[in-house]
Amino acid sequence: MTKRKLIFIFYLIWIILVLSSCNDKLEVQQKYLFTVTTMPAQSEIAEGETVEIRFQIHSEGHFEETEYFIRFFQTDGKGVLMLEDGTVLLPNDLYLLPSDKFRLNYTSSCTEQQKIDVYIEDNFGQMEMLGFGWRNEK
Repeated sequence: MTKRKLIFIFYLIWIILVLSSCNDKLEVQQKYLFTVTTMPAQSEIAEGETVEIRFQIHSEGHFEETEYFIRFFQTDGKGVLMLEDGTVLLPNDLYLLPSDKFRLNYTSSCTEQQKIDVYIEDNFGQMEMLGFGWRNEK
């Protein structure tokens, strides 16, 4: 084989490889892992007292159509949990969060120990759970 034929075969193989690796589909990542952090909250509460919990969602990336939701369960005690806009949250109901920074207010309705589990979910099925507990001040 001549040098010219080898170069021609090399370029032909190279063109076939380049053209076969082309893809006209644009890959857009939609699902990003996220974590939720809170500011420290007090650990004792009296009946009728309100505790504020500040939350922030940290995502590994940004997809404009990502939505975050919240739900909670009260495992001990009795109280009322509400969003900063005054929306009272009912246990196990799912609520859309207005942004990745938000506040919850928990108001005690009893004199026993109280515990809640808060679940933050995105519209891709990912979830993070945070637990909060308060002792009675007495």
